[in-house]
Amino acid sequence: MQPDPIILAFDTSAAHCAAALLRGDEIVALRHEEMAKGQAERLMPLLEEVLAEGGASWSDLDAIGVGVGPGNFTGIRISVSAARGLALSLGIPAIGVSTLEALAFGVDTTILCSVDARREMLYTQAFNDGTASSPILTSFDDIPLPNPKAEANVVGHRAGEIANRTGGQVVAAAFPFTEAIARKTKARMHNVQLPRPAPLYIRTADAAPPRDPAPVILD
Repeated sequence: MQPDPIILAFDTSAAHCAAALLRGDEIVALRHEEMAKGQAERLMPLLEEVLAEGGASWSDLDAIGVGVGPGNFTGIRISVSAARGLALSLGIPAIGVSTLEALAFGVDTTILCSVDARREMLYTQAFNDGTASSPILTSFDDIPLPNPKAEANVVGHRAGEIANRTGGQVVAAAFPFTEAIARKTKARMHNVQLPRPAPLYIRTADAAPPRDPAPVILD
């Protein structure tokens, strides 16, 4: 009998540092810390704490799951570069999962996912029966609905207002965010054709450079 796979998932794409440890079908450790800055310094200690809480070590891991955005540019690069480095050093796959995919994971109905993109804009993506539209950046008034006749349920930012347009209902995400990343990673980990995780940038970067340089993503 194959042992249960152990998957470490994490995300810093927004104002948080979050991680989950999945053993088989059970989440054995889950952490979410709100923070506007400092994710680069906090991420590795947090991962060590999550592993210890779940009774695992780095060598026990079978895969790494990482949130790839859309979201904060520098935050996404912190997690993606960490995931790639860990995967390379441990000899295990790293799987990228978007914020929108994580919101939709485990929801069986047609669903429209929405993430705050600031400046009165939204990142949205529709999911239906295993198919998905492309993630886009849109204003509220220009959100493309999944289907003119679909009563799409909605999860995420401004969900109530969007549901009024779709004729659907507001639904809760099926899993906590990083747990969804971990479970989506488990579902994908044996797909050898998946590319390495890469930041999902939908909005172009601001003109002003960050005060500290972002981590370099190696090809």
